[in-house]
Amino acid sequence: MSERFIPSGLAGRLGRAATFSLIAGTVGGAAVLAGQAFAARHRQYAQPELGLALRATVGRAGAPPLRLVLLGDSSALGVGVGRLDDTIGGQLANLLAEGSSGRRVHLSSVGVSGSRSTDLATQVARALLGERPDVAVILIGANDATTLRRPAEAAAYLGAAVHRLREAGVEVVVGTCPDLGAVRAIAPPLRHLVGWSGRRVARAQTAAVLDAGGTVVDLATETGPVFRADAGTLCHDGYHPSADGYRVWAHALLPAVAAAAAVASRH
Repeated sequence: MSERFIPSGLAGRLGRAATFSLIAGTVGGAAVLAGQAFAARHRQYAQPELGLALRATVGRAGAPPLRLVLLGDSSALGVGVGRLDDTIGGQLANLLAEGSSGRRVHLSSVGVSGSRSTDLATQVARALLGERPDVAVILIGANDATTLRRPAEAAAYLGAAVHRLREAGVEVVVGTCPDLGAVRAIAPPLRHLVGWSGRRVARAQTAAVLDAGGTVVDLATETGPVFRADAGTLCHDGYHPSADGYRVWAHALLPAVAAAAAVASRH
């Protein structure tokens, strides 16, 4: 059989057409992502409840109290719910108070909605003012991921915060970046992009926290499937957890926090 050749002129036209199609697809995809990012930025999200107490005491009197402090972003404040008992801190405190140890828990939060890992240094300074906490729970990473910050840089700030708390004698538990692929406030394909970014941040966080002497709870792995399956784990804005969502997180964090509390009680 004779070989068949594509004429050079036609080959050039086909190459240019393929290049233009690739560029058009890339530009079109970028336009879709840009439009979704604009919509996500201008969506109405839940705001911190100004009347929600950030300090509370939970549990029976008698035994020496456990001082539990939360640091991080909106998760550390319980944005999305309106009662202390429904926040992540309130649910953790109640679970610790109701557990076998029956601890009395002094709960506080120095978290700030919208925080990234670069903001943790200020929060650590606030957490260490006055009486030293026994256990610190840090929830951070979502805002690093959604703004596509370099994971290694974000993790370095987190590691520095954990190291500073550990140097002060505080047990530290970090809930890494949750599964952002489960949020419903962001549409695909942007949701897939921030989900991928969140996984990269979580991996970098894990290494940094362990190096600094903290304990890691992989929230995406532990709770992501539940959030993906149940829309009720998110509040009305489709982004922040609901009371049920915070309950799922609290139960995922509880074993590590209880273990940290046991270590702190022996100091």
